[in-house]
Amino acid sequence: MLPPPPRQPPPQARAVRGAVRLHRAFLRGPLGVLRLLQLLAGAAFWVTIATSRYQGPVHFALFVSVLFWLLTLGLYFLTLLGKHELVPVLGSRWLVVNAAHDLLAAALYGAATGIMIAQTRSHSYCNLKDYQMACAYHAFLAAAVCGGLCLGLYLLSALYGCCRRYQGEQEVA
Repeated sequence: MLPPPPRQPPPQARAVRGAVRLHRAFLRGPLGVLRLLQLLAGAAFWVTIATSRYQGPVHFALFVSVLFWLLTLGLYFLTLLGKHELVPVLGSRWLVVNAAHDLLAAALYGAATGIMIAQTRSHSYCNLKDYQMACAYHAFLAAAVCGGLCLGLYLLSALYGCCRRYQGEQEVA
């Protein structure tokens, strides 16, 4: 004897929980573009410092730039791949986490930029036309400009995140 036919079709296979999908809205949105610009400017900042002969407080500026470059890279890919909910405790407050990260980065990039401006001023003696010795003036000047750019980009993204949160949004994109 044959079993009776099923009354309902078998349930559809659910999407795999660990599936990775690309959030194109974030990639094309203002915060995605700002994150890419932050990564580019941050890389220019720390590469410029790392290739020069530095000492003293410039170590702090290099630390800040590398730390926030890595953190921004992590935030960017977690948001782009939609895996921010896997971050314990913070994943449910992702917009607030991003805004706090951006405010802290802006504050520390402000300090790093101030250090680079002070170092540029202290090395201004070698900005003479016929000065022959090795000098880090131009590297420090370029790093100060990149630091100011990073500061502005992080302030913009913090402002954007705070405005989205004030409007009642919960998601980054």
